[in-house]
Amino acid sequence: MRIRATVAAVTGALALSAFAVPAAQAAEPKVPADIAAASKAVHSDSDSGRSAFAAAAADGTAYALNATFSSVKVNNGKNIAVGTTNLVKVPVSFKLTHGADVDIHAADFFAGVELYRGASFQDSIFFFDSNDASCTDSSATVANCKATVEIDPFALLNEDAGSWKAAGFAVAFNGEDPENPNLDNVGVAVTDPTNSFKLQRYSKLTVNASPEPVKKGKTITVTGKLSRANWDDNKYHGYTNQSVKLQFRKKGSNTYTTVKTIKSNSTGELKTTVKASTDGYFRYSFAGTTTTPAVNAAGDFVDVR
Repeated sequence: MRIRATVAAVTGALALSAFAVPAAQAAEPKVPADIAAASKAVHSDSDSGRSAFAAAAADGTAYALNATFSSVKVNNGKNIAVGTTNLVKVPVSFKLTHGADVDIHAADFFAGVELYRGASFQDSIFFFDSNDASCTDSSATVANCKATVEIDPFALLNEDAGSWKAAGFAVAFNGEDPENPNLDNVGVAVTDPTNSFKLQRYSKLTVNASPEPVKKGKTITVTGKLSRANWDDNKYHGYTNQSVKLQFRKKGSNTYTTVKTIKSNSTGELKTTVKASTDGYFRYSFAGTTTTPAVNAAGDFVDVR
């Protein structure tokens, strides 16, 4: 079984660079050096063992920046499904309301969204940060912002599937050296949580109805397999003991109706029989679980003669 070996893995421009986390939940971070300090600053008050600026021995305590996040959208309001190899780019957007004295377009101002698993932003088990958001002013104190969170399946373990949250955060360095600032002069704002969603293991479902063609009244055997991404070994494995519906759509119709419900076996395989009645399409349909998204197999046409 694959395990994480060093520090919390994050992707995107606002990721942490070096914080201690439990060994069972660790991996190599991917952090652009010029903006890693922003995430260090925003986590500087963390009690979770990710004490920021430990190596730099930065002085002071960050002050509360006059900025708030609202209308935060993660993946257009949908859950996030991640497979075994492809990097998933998750769009995030938000409204940033700030004081007139906060220059959100300064070179050393950063704003983004963190997706995390855990009780709170400052006590998360694992997380991914967005890149630095691109913001467009709608007034002198309000901006609409967009960013992207990149989720690499090789950074995930099966235990990461399930309920996640999002938080918005902003940092104003105000001319301080981001690598070793006096935190008394650094402003930090966090809005937590802003959203909740499911991070899910991508699912696949197949179907095959045979024989075809078939005489009316004869037996049709419908087989298939339900599988899902395994983030521990980055392969697909059968999803066992799951209820799956066999559905049928008559030729010329756009609507599937449920014929029966069966369960996947110990390897995720599906098999059942029905009597041939009319031309049409058979498919399997899985409703999904907390950790695995719903999926429908493509219909398999059977010619009944």
